[in-house]
Amino acid sequence: GRQHNYLRISLTEKCNLRCQYCMPEEGVPLTPKSELLTAKEILTLARLFVKEGVEKIRLTGGEPLIRPDVVDIVGQLTKLEGLKTIAVTTNGINLARLLPRLKEAGLNAINISLDTLVPAKFEFIVRRKGFHKVIEGIHKATELGYHPVKVNCVVMRGFNEDELLGFVDFTKDLPLDVRFIEYMPFDGNKWNFKKMVSYKEMLDTIKQRWPDLEKLPCETSSTAKSYKVPHFQGQISFITSMSEHFCGSCNRLRITADGNLKVCLFGNSEVSLRDHLRSGASEEELVQIIGEAVGRKKKQHAGMFVVPEKKPAMTRENNVEVLLWEALTCQKERRKSFLNEAELRKASPVGQVSVDCQFKEASPGSEFCTRDLGSCTKVPRASDNLTHTDEEGRATMVDVGGKPDSRRSAVAGAVVRLGEKAFGMVRQNQMKKGDVLAVAQIAGIQGAKLTSQLIPLCHNIPLNHVEVSLSLDETRYAVVIRSSCQTWGRTGVEMEALTAASLAALTVYDMCKAVTHDIVIEEVKLLSKTGGQRGDFSRV
Repeated sequence: GRQHNYLRISLTEKCNLRCQYCMPEEGVPLTPKSELLTAKEILTLARLFVKEGVEKIRLTGGEPLIRPDVVDIVGQLTKLEGLKTIAVTTNGINLARLLPRLKEAGLNAINISLDTLVPAKFEFIVRRKGFHKVIEGIHKATELGYHPVKVNCVVMRGFNEDELLGFVDFTKDLPLDVRFIEYMPFDGNKWNFKKMVSYKEMLDTIKQRWPDLEKLPCETSSTAKSYKVPHFQGQISFITSMSEHFCGSCNRLRITADGNLKVCLFGNSEVSLRDHLRSGASEEELVQIIGEAVGRKKKQHAGMFVVPEKKPAMTRENNVEVLLWEALTCQKERRKSFLNEAELRKASPVGQVSVDCQFKEASPGSEFCTRDLGSCTKVPRASDNLTHTDEEGRATMVDVGGKPDSRRSAVAGAVVRLGEKAFGMVRQNQMKKGDVLAVAQIAGIQGAKLTSQLIPLCHNIPLNHVEVSLSLDETRYAVVIRSSCQTWGRTGVEMEALTAASLAALTVYDMCKAVTHDIVIEEVKLLSKTGGQRGDFSRV
């Protein structure tokens, strides 16, 4: 019963960026130009789809704006009677230059992909330069009257989920619709559930800062759940394709650059409209072929989330299905483990048994539980002053549930002595591995966000801000690192700041070790902290 009135046409497989979540670092093999749709073939198919009820066409890629005839294609699409909207999804690199001509040709709507507001992180994600060109393109679009300009942000845990509030703030003075997209599986992007930040988690984070966030009405076929901060010019939206799919109202069809019809983004089943077109198929025959393909469309996600009890065989065609099977099966087993742990706690004479410790070898000063839950060896009672041990001396996480929320910050530092030769190469940016200071800065920011995964008993807390700066000290031939972290919560961020400084220092070491191993990391220390029951601290 789904009515498909929205067609996405890929103009090219090529792209001038290499986004990490989209493409493997080595790139992908490209289809020979002779097998790609010509402009005439694109317009022939577009005319056919519009005649059958399509009202909106979006031009995609690859990167559509690198196709030389993109302006001409837009102009020809404008002439199709019944077509209400012509849109483009672009990475924004060429947008500012081409947009005046595209608007004149009839382009109605723009989506711009941007996953970070930090220039150095942008280069890391897309493996290319161009952040300022994208920002210029966004401003050019607003100047030319595109309201709203949609900004697509793929949210990845441990990478850019700390920028949610910054993106919301981006809508304060500009007519933008920032769309937070749940990280989705594609071949080559090494997708896993741990990287996905769900819509509800994102919404909770934003509501902590803007509790009066307003829910906006949306169309039945909309993929987005939209919200607005009162008095902001723009709005935000969430594309919940993983946690709360919108397959039941999907109205989209896709034509790839080589002319294949895809009825679902997740599906591998395709029909070559190019081959039928080039073999002289009539309009009636093409309509029948398209109708049969749409009729085979699965209920949701190309049927991928109907997870079988038996693991599918790994093939090139279904590797995503296998990946999801493994992840979902793992989640089931983890839920069973949690249930087993609850039962064990009730029956255990010790009072508390950690399921994880059943799978670890005994080590001095630790408690070891055998796999069959036999007796556990107790260590001596720990000092009452140690908050990360319980009454039996076992490691435990501090319960911060009763603490009040407050603003907390911490600053840490580190020094990396490089020696004269390596220092000179860093200063002149001559290291073969790249810009040492820029990469170390990103590593430090990443480290702060991953602290709870690296330090076992640290709480996973939302960071409002992380800043890592690196400066050069010529008198010591050293890189001086300073990191600062901020949060609003029930526990401090000292460990996050220290982890950031440490990871930045280790990255400097790694990028310089090819020149010399006479590198010393020193003075890793907390410089100051504010907030919390024990009060402020500042190292003199």
